[in-house]
Amino acid sequence: MMLRKVAEYVSSNLELEELLGRILKMVGEITLADSCFIYLYDAQHHELVLRASSNPRTNTVGNIRLKLGEGVTGWAAKEKTPVALTREAYKDPRFKSFTNLAEDKYESFLAVPILSKNEIIGVMNIHSKKEHQYPESQINLLFTISRYLGSAIENAIIYQEVKKKAKQLDLLSEISRTIVSDYYLKEILQLIVTTTAQVMGSKICSIMLLDEKKQELVIAATQSLSQEYLTKQNLKVGQSISGRVVKEKRPITVRDVRKEPGFMYPEIAKKEGLVSMLCIPMLIKDRVIGVINFYTQKEYSFSREETDILQAIANQAAVAIENTRLDQEILAAKEALETRKLVERAKGVLMRELSIPEDEAYKRIHRKSMDLRKSMREVAEAIIVASDMRR
Repeated sequence: MMLRKVAEYVSSNLELEELLGRILKMVGEITLADSCFIYLYDAQHHELVLRASSNPRTNTVGNIRLKLGEGVTGWAAKEKTPVALTREAYKDPRFKSFTNLAEDKYESFLAVPILSKNEIIGVMNIHSKKEHQYPESQINLLFTISRYLGSAIENAIIYQEVKKKAKQLDLLSEISRTIVSDYYLKEILQLIVTTTAQVMGSKICSIMLLDEKKQELVIAATQSLSQEYLTKQNLKVGQSISGRVVKEKRPITVRDVRKEPGFMYPEIAKKEGLVSMLCIPMLIKDRVIGVINFYTQKEYSFSREETDILQAIANQAAVAIENTRLDQEILAAKEALETRKLVERAKGVLMRELSIPEDEAYKRIHRKSMDLRKSMREVAEAIIVASDMRR
């Protein structure tokens, strides 16, 4: 019966979280344990991350990490062999305690490495509140099962990564379409932060643009509704994480901003539930024009692929901003030229009708502009229209 279940899991296309949940239920039925955990191995950071628990807690799942060889769990992963502690497991010299993990007080402990092709995929932990002797046959059964489940978990992880990358590529495509659209810059930036936050699972995503004269970063767009976040003071270049990114022209990740010495807003982070952060520079060639900030609600390690995707988004946003600025500069130059032509015509009218020199004609147009609080262009147009009507 048990092996049939394992065979179903191995051949199934279950989502990773659903698969881990079913494995925990099955292990609990085999061992009659009070608590079961599954850690998965993050090869990029060489860490075991708590990914599933029979007693799920939002503040532990995803937040507890162990290096290979660290604690009984890390030791079982490194040595690729089960560890059974019958009583007073917390006194074992290899044991690592977590203050927010109630299972640290449990009496017995069994750690079973999860393998695929003899490579570590993760570790199953089984806890009992009372002293418990784990039969060798049970340990061997779990170890055998873990080898089969390792392949299922590995396939689920690969499937999850493929789905994530597909979403990220869709995001890049969506951002590209947004940038070449007829939206105004403010709408483009707002669409970028909203879409990116949804796809990347970010608690807050924000774009801060660099005011080059003041050398300050100013929030230009965010999907956050937090008034405290929206009204936080501007950052100087080199100040806090975002300011450092502008100065160093490279992405910076922070595992927990609440504990980061250089982070400027730890109180806002605590109140809004912000934990991990990735800050990406918005680059035009080698010039930084701003940053995009991403925050998560749990401790999270951004992968190289995610950082590259987000850097591509940041650079596309930078291109949109730069193009808009160039368009505005061209438009301003065009308007200035048209204004100059109109003022020249208006001067000619005054010089001809009032028999005054050029500099006096200009002074009168300028003075009337100041008195009426109208632009020089509006005054010049009025003079030209009035002259045409008198003909």
